[in-house]
Order: sequence, then structure tokens, then C-alpha cells
Amino acid sequence: MNVIIINGPMGVGKTTVGKYIADHHPGTAFIDGDWCLDLHPFVGNQETKVMAVDNILHMIGNYKNCSVCRMIVLVWLMDEKWVCQRIIDGICSLHLEPVSVTLLCGEEQLIQRWRVDKTCEWRTDQWLEISLKSLPHFSKLENCMDTSYLSISETAERIVQHSFHTGKEKTS
Repeated sequence: MNVIIINGPMGVGKTTVGKYIADHHPGTAFIDGDWCLDLHPFVGNQETKVMAVDNILHMIGNYKNCSVCRMIVLVWLMDEKWVCQRIIDGICSLHLEPVSVTLLCGEEQLIQRWRVDKTCEWRTDQWLEISLKSLPHFSKLENCMDTSYLSISETAERIVQHSFHTGKEKTS
């Protein structure tokens, strides 16, 4: 079973693409990493991130044992290498295949996507500036996909195709 990990800056479309994949591929479990770190007020320190990673891996393990689950999609902003590595190592220890992709887009596209999203409480000008400043960091990560001119469905299907291709290469 593949676990697709979708990373990237705030507002790039991780959640939208992850939900699209889950909605269009029966048997797909959708995990938003933010659910696993939903403290009020928000605290994003070492302790809470360790807790969130543990929560994520626990959910993935439960989905692995579910007979109707065929694929898992995890979306989360992972801007620290140790967080990504712990999740990947944990997925591997569950004998599942992690397939990671980092979504990117240009500054203008990020601003446009940000302004259109009226449902997320984080869509403030302050957080937009933080997200824009994070683009260079995310562009240095492995398996980047520029989604600037891709639709949600195009992005989702490229990720799914990459995941099936990667899974076949690992098992051959």
C-alpha cells in the first residue's frame, strides 16, 4: 500500500489536491496533519510536532489494518527535515511505501490561491508573507512539482501516477 505524502508551503493546494485524490480513488484514506496538531492557541514547537508525528503514524497504522483502505494520502506542511524523516521512517517501519511530493507554485499563483480561499482561518496577510518567504526553502526539497499552471485534477493525477510508478519500481 502506498502512502502519498504531500508537502509544501501554506496555500499551495495540499489539502485541495489531497482531498481530490481521496474523492476520486475509492479506498483512499485522507489525513490532514493539521488535525493531529490542533491546539488552541496553536503551538508549533518540538514537543507538539513530535506528538503530531506520533498521531499521524498511529492513524496510518490503523488505516493499514483496515480491509477497505487501499491508499493513504497525508497532507501537511513539513518545513523541518527531521519531521519528514520521522514520518518516512515510521511509514517504512509499518512496511508501507512512502511516496513524497512537494507542491510549489509561483508567487503570483500563491497570492491568487490565497485570496480565493475564504474558508481557512490562516489566510491572513501576515501568514501570506510567511508563506511567500518559505517558497525558496520548499523549492530545495526533493520531488518538487510546480503546480503554477496545473489544475487540481492534473496535479492529483500526476501525483497518483508517480505513486503507482514508484511503487512498481520498488517491488520489481
